[in-house]
Amino acid sequence: STLFPYTTLFRSNIRYVEKISINNTFVKAMINDKELLAMIRDPKTQREGFAVLVSQYSEPLYWKVRLIVLDHDDADDVLQNAFVKAWTNLDSFQGKSSLSTWLYRIAINEALDFLRRKKQMVNVSTEDEPGLASRLLADDYFDGDQIQAELQEAVAQLPDVQRTVFTLKYYDDMKYSEMSKVLSTSEGALKASYHLAVKKITDYFNRKD
Repeated sequence: STLFPYTTLFRSNIRYVEKISINNTFVKAMINDKELLAMIRDPKTQREGFAVLVSQYSEPLYWKVRLIVLDHDDADDVLQNAFVKAWTNLDSFQGKSSLSTWLYRIAINEALDFLRRKKQMVNVSTEDEPGLASRLLADDYFDGDQIQAELQEAVAQLPDVQRTVFTLKYYDDMKYSEMSKVLSTSEGALKASYHLAVKKITDYFNRKD
């Protein structure tokens, strides 16, 4: 698939992944998490291992972040910050959770921190911005239709936590048990947030009719 235009960290050090670029399309030899962790924990291959990690997780993490912050440039910035934070905290990863859960937690927390900073800077919430659906349809990086754009407009009006829970459940079909590890929240609270989000989104579409 075509990847978003993200500059891979430590690209010059990649020796363990086949990366062929043709019109922004990359063909990659995937490495499983066990092998990847072994590379990252070995000082001799740590940089190469992290470069592979960035290569393999950039696209899925980007779309998780993008659905929370909505804007492509914002998502790109958040993702870069998340990878920098992951790099600087490699020694603290103890393997109690999966590598993907650890990365998702970092990326989603960065996205939520971004939303909080944005609201503080402009003193308004993102849901107050008009015409989100129209802007998404005009965005080269958005490939959805009118209904999908309106859904994201509705999701943008949710409180940050409900927006995140809805995004992970609706778009990724993430299990509540996994989501609980990512968000450090009980499954009961997550289920309540999701049902509240669904109700608010339903109400939004009912008002549009």
